[in-house]
Amino acid sequence: MGSRQLAKQQPKSFAFSASGEKQVKYWLKKYPKTKQRSAVIPMLWIAQKDNDGWLPEIAMRVIGDRLDMAYIRVLEVATFYTMFNLAPVGKHLIQVCGTTPCMLRGSGDLIKICQSRIGSAGTVSDDGLFSWAEVECLGACVNAPMVQISNAKGDHYYEDLDEISMNSLLDELASGKAVMPGPRIDRQASAPIGKSLTLIDKSLFDGSKAKKLKSIPNAPSKPKTSKPKVAKKKPAAKKTATKRGAK
Repeated sequence: MGSRQLAKQQPKSFAFSASGEKQVKYWLKKYPKTKQRSAVIPMLWIAQKDNDGWLPEIAMRVIGDRLDMAYIRVLEVATFYTMFNLAPVGKHLIQVCGTTPCMLRGSGDLIKICQSRIGSAGTVSDDGLFSWAEVECLGACVNAPMVQISNAKGDHYYEDLDEISMNSLLDELASGKAVMPGPRIDRQASAPIGKSLTLIDKSLFDGSKAKKLKSIPNAPSKPKTSKPKVAKKKPAAKKTATKRGAK
């Protein structure tokens, strides 16, 4: 968990980027004008992304003015949620899950690697590339141990790590390589380790075995429509012509 106190050195100004401003307007439209303070959390998140991954005090003031919200209220939200970083972070912020399932599976080794390669939690590496923190459960217990890495490309999970794969992951990030998120072993997402043993016939998924349906099973039957009855016209009475002078 990062520090919940504001950084001592603060920038003097802040403004949303063009893309950030577009996102802000998107969120503000979700709420009535009298309820737009509800957008404070997404606006703080957008501001953090626009400021190299951390929230300066001036950004909170800008958001407070935008939402007609007391600065202290914005500060309360930012300091409460650990998703907001109140001090500068590295280009890649590594969040190591340190709860029970990950600890039992070796997250302690991942923490030691971060300490040896980056420094103590909360510090930024000399090259500015890395910082790290120990966090609470990230909800990927079946892939323990794992980390979440936040950078300009997003916030992604890297799972099923050990000392070797963790060091390799840091090396790849340091070299600027595109790193694929997900498990670092032979498994798909949270599926069992190893290759699939069931449902491996490709024809099950390419549509080749599909047959055209004459009707949809269990579909509700169409209501019978009866044709409206048309009233039959009575035949016109025949007129009998009379001869002139007939009696």
